[in-house]
Amino acid sequence: MKKKLRILLIALAIVALPAAGQPVANDYVASPLVFERYQRSGVPAESPSKPAYGLQRDDAWLERALNERERQNAQRYELIINHPELVKYNAKLLPVVPRDVNVVANPSGHKLAVVDSVKPAPVEAPVQRRDIKVRNWIHSVDASLHFTQSYISDNWYQGGENFLSLLGHFKWECNLNTNVHPKWLFNNMVQYKIGVSTSHNDSLRKYTINEDIFELSSNAGYKAVKNWYYSANLMFKTQLFQNFTSNTNDMKASFLSPGELTFGLGMTYNYKDKEGIKSVTVAISPLSYNMKICRDIERLEPTTFGIDAGRHVKHSFGSSLEGKFLWKITPNIEWLSRLYFFTDYHYVQGDWENSFSFAINRYLSTKIFVHLRYDNSHTWDSDWRYWQLKEILSFGLTYHFATK
Repeated sequence: MKKKLRILLIALAIVALPAAGQPVANDYVASPLVFERYQRSGVPAESPSKPAYGLQRDDAWLERALNERERQNAQRYELIINHPELVKYNAKLLPVVPRDVNVVANPSGHKLAVVDSVKPAPVEAPVQRRDIKVRNWIHSVDASLHFTQSYISDNWYQGGENFLSLLGHFKWECNLNTNVHPKWLFNNMVQYKIGVSTSHNDSLRKYTINEDIFELSSNAGYKAVKNWYYSANLMFKTQLFQNFTSNTNDMKASFLSPGELTFGLGMTYNYKDKEGIKSVTVAISPLSYNMKICRDIERLEPTTFGIDAGRHVKHSFGSSLEGKFLWKITPNIEWLSRLYFFTDYHYVQGDWENSFSFAINRYLSTKIFVHLRYDNSHTWDSDWRYWQLKEILSFGLTYHFATK
């Protein structure tokens, strides 16, 4: 029965096929036929040794597609076997893909020539050469003008006085570029602070100076290992203007009264993270020289500055340490701390300065400055003993410039 049914289906297919020389219908089965390979029906050509696909999911749509493909393949190969005259191509005998050619006319010979097309080589855009400028020195400038102000009317029920205080600060740093000169360390800094405030309680002067310091420092070194350098340190600072006790002509300080010079030899540790958020510099100088100056001993008492009575200068030899720490806590908050220590093994002098800057925008900021000092060469104070403290809270304009 099955054999008779098969013969019947083949006969129907043969009847349905067009006669030789007639055009074949434009569908999948009757498209131009290309013989590829022999394959068994029902088995994918990619894996002839494996059964049909099996998926653990609702794949009825896939089954229908596979059945349709198998049916088409069966019809296609039936047609190839029974009507070889319709097979126009063989997969192994297909012509070579045509080259990319151009047709060139030859008017003199009345001919057309077929030549390979030549693709022009890609033209690269000319590279603009830029001379890279190596910066041996990195400069940084910080300038600020901060103020504190209050106004009180004459009939204010609590009383009080008008008040205005200005604090100016200028700092310039010039440091050797360690990226260009990795074995050398050379940092230089010059800064000046001046603070002026109105003084209504002083009958002799309309203003008083509460901050006046000029400072110059330099640190030079040659690399020893990793972040350590053999180094030499120099620091000089003094006051520039005269300052008096309120309601008197008694001078408290003036230019080079006091003045201080320190020079030391030792080792320096220098570290800065890649992000530029934290930096640490610690200079340890076991061999240090310190000189204190009081230029005007006629109007000033040298012992106030740790200098022997009747002398302008005091020389001391000992050891010193200076550490600087910078931490950019956030893009708008910065903490700068400086610790300085010197001893000649008879007296001890130490300074701890902390500056907190809160940037409001590029040009406005608030700053808190706290300076704690210890010096047992000064006169004993019943309240503070050998300790001294200065604190300033200010708000105002700020400008920063740096080369990279």
